[in-house]
Amino acid sequence: MSVFLGILLLNFQLHAQAEKPLCRMMGDPKYPLLSKDGDVTIGALFPIHSIETLTSFKFKKKPQLLSCSSVSLRDFRMAQVMIFAIEEINRGENLLPNVSIGYRIYDTCGSILSSMGANMALMNGEQFASGDRCNGQSPIHAIIGETESSNTVILSRTTGPFTIPVISPSASCECLSNRKDYPYFFRTIASDYHQSRALAYIIKYFGWSWVGAVNSDNDYGNYGMAIFLNTAEKEGICVEYSVKFQRTEPEKLKNVVDTIKKGTAKVIVAFLTNFEMNNLLDYLIIQNITGLQVIGVEAWITANSMVTPNSFHVLGGSLGFAVKKNNIEGFADYVLKAFWDTAFPCSQAEGNSSQYQLICNAYQDLLVLKSNNEDVAEQRYASNVYKSVYAVAHSLHTLLKCKEKEGCETDLKIQPQEVVKALKKVNFTIKMGDHVWFDSTGAVVAQYEVVNWQQESNGSIKFKSVGYYDASLAPGQRFVLNTGNIIWAGGQLEKPRSVCSQSCPPGTRKAAQKGRPVCCFDCIPCADGEISNETDSNNCKQCPGEYWSNAEKNKCVLKAVEFLSFTEVMGIVLVFFSLFGVGLTVLVSILFYSKKDTPIVKANNSELSFLLLFSLILCFLCSLTFIGRPTEWSCMLRHTAFGITFVLCISCVLGKTMVVLMAFRATLPGSNVMKWFGPAQQRLSVLAFTLIQVLISVLWLTVSPPFPYKNMKYYKEKIILECSLGSTIGFSAALGYIGLLAVLCFMMAFLARTLPDKFNEAKFITFSMLIFCAVWITFIPSYVSSPGKFTVAVEIFAILASSFGLLFCIFAPKCYIIMCKPEQNTKQHMLGKFNK
Repeated sequence: MSVFLGILLLNFQLHAQAEKPLCRMMGDPKYPLLSKDGDVTIGALFPIHSIETLTSFKFKKKPQLLSCSSVSLRDFRMAQVMIFAIEEINRGENLLPNVSIGYRIYDTCGSILSSMGANMALMNGEQFASGDRCNGQSPIHAIIGETESSNTVILSRTTGPFTIPVISPSASCECLSNRKDYPYFFRTIASDYHQSRALAYIIKYFGWSWVGAVNSDNDYGNYGMAIFLNTAEKEGICVEYSVKFQRTEPEKLKNVVDTIKKGTAKVIVAFLTNFEMNNLLDYLIIQNITGLQVIGVEAWITANSMVTPNSFHVLGGSLGFAVKKNNIEGFADYVLKAFWDTAFPCSQAEGNSSQYQLICNAYQDLLVLKSNNEDVAEQRYASNVYKSVYAVAHSLHTLLKCKEKEGCETDLKIQPQEVVKALKKVNFTIKMGDHVWFDSTGAVVAQYEVVNWQQESNGSIKFKSVGYYDASLAPGQRFVLNTGNIIWAGGQLEKPRSVCSQSCPPGTRKAAQKGRPVCCFDCIPCADGEISNETDSNNCKQCPGEYWSNAEKNKCVLKAVEFLSFTEVMGIVLVFFSLFGVGLTVLVSILFYSKKDTPIVKANNSELSFLLLFSLILCFLCSLTFIGRPTEWSCMLRHTAFGITFVLCISCVLGKTMVVLMAFRATLPGSNVMKWFGPAQQRLSVLAFTLIQVLISVLWLTVSPPFPYKNMKYYKEKIILECSLGSTIGFSAALGYIGLLAVLCFMMAFLARTLPDKFNEAKFITFSMLIFCAVWITFIPSYVSSPGKFTVAVEIFAILASSFGLLFCIFAPKCYIIMCKPEQNTKQHMLGKFNK
């Protein structure tokens, strides 16, 4: 049984394939809104009405035809321009001289359902071959439309298998540039690739870094917004939010409006179709959301349907890219006169045809536009339709081998795929002056006007051109703006600011806020020694070695050079004590010189006493060499003078100590020691001890002398100008030699402290050496640990303290006797001390 059924089905299939199928109309025919017969035919799909009313599908009776309402004047003008261009070509003799062009224009009602029906009607037609057999050839040679990208995608995919070329005047989605998916698609408008990038460039141009973004949830909006977001990221623009909706999603639209209302961005990029923008505008007006700088796209920025009594409160000052406007010569007169008499059948009183009667009943609302020509000059897409018709005409002119006097070969059968090949080679100039050719993606070169919504004194709204963008020019010349002519959001003359964070002034750097876009940041002051000399600096720059940041942290200035100067308080105090020591020593010298013949001055070698007073004067004076700006000579002088004068001073004290000690031994019976410690020997010993220090100083200055040094170790913000020791060994040797003499003097004075002397000078020498050693022992750690100029101050303090110690301990008791106890300053008193 199964074998029999299989054979029966096979025979039925073979019989069906043997005959050509019959052409039958399934369902009610769909008639074009406007049509005219011709030798060649161009089809068109325009959403002349924007709202489609669906009938009830209860499956109890045959559904009625779909009804459309709400005329879209822009798309109706496109249909008028198409007919005007065709009539102009048919009247002319240069293009297709003996061939007439016909047209079939369908209304898609802005609906995919109606668009598909119109598309099928265009491809199938109503003509049948003899015997009701299908002739297998499309009655049209090209289709102009759709106007929206999403519908154009469906149209191109439907006509693609039949190689019918589609030319759109306004479908700008970048997705249609894919020649693999849409090999037979062309357009007389540029791809949104250029417009989306130009949107980011204009935002960057005006310095807006914080924007919101809204787009239609379709191919046009999604592809365009994706390119914009990618370009914006590269240009350093942050998008606070990116939301989308469809015209059939009121809940999503409410969420979009709430997002805009809550957002902080003052600039909104609206990548929306005309329909979605109208819907959004209605909600923005209801919510009274104003003061936003809207950046629009060609789909709506010059749409007259947007101009309502309340729309300017929301969209006033909007900026956007518009299709370049071209006035088509003669079109305005055609709209008022010839179109309604010839192209539109309902304008005729007699309408016998049932087809005409059906159209007239469905589209009576179009007759209201009969005397309307106010927007003719503003129709920016009109020239694109005009270019599309002429592109098809030039292609057919080439395929039909038309010649100026001989005409065209009308007997040629042109296939749609031949028209596609010819369109790729089209290259002509229309009468408005625009050059038309298609690039490798099937699009024309990108040329936009930058328009600004402005209000006239009479209250009317106009779209004023304030610049242009031309992708055919060099990169630096593509974008031109006249910002002086722009009226900003809210009618303001001052450009609005839209930033997540205020600009960081010079002297600060940007610090990104965690979890937020890079445009949201805090301004952190530069650290000491670092600057930023530009606004919104990402990093602070370190100042060079001898420079430091100023108080504002926006400029590197030379560091303050610090040294112990004569003008500062510390320097003045030290100079005062130095000069005070000199003066005091001079007074002591004068006093001693005036009493040089007295026993107390003569005792213990008055010559050494005067030499000691002279060396103390030098010690006080050498401290002055440590004050003031260090130079090469002052650095060498201060250390060598200090070393030599102190050795001279200690040598004198050592000589006096030895005389005191040996003087007691000389009083012992049979002692002859004093002959070795006479005045000559004392002077020779002082000279010998001093020459050793001189030799150390000469070696020090020869090998590695002290030199001025900019010390930047202790303070980063300033330079300590000091004297570097040069050779540390030389400094240690000079200081160590002084210490050695001081210790030796201290030990000898300590041994002589108990000698039976009524006026025992050894005791005072002991105290002086004790002070001297204590001062210089504490000097070493203080010198090492004191920063900057305090190091010099510590050294001066040590010099002055040790000098005053020697002066007071050795000479104060004698001065006291001379001045206050003159009765004790006698030889008898001095001798009497040994008799007790």
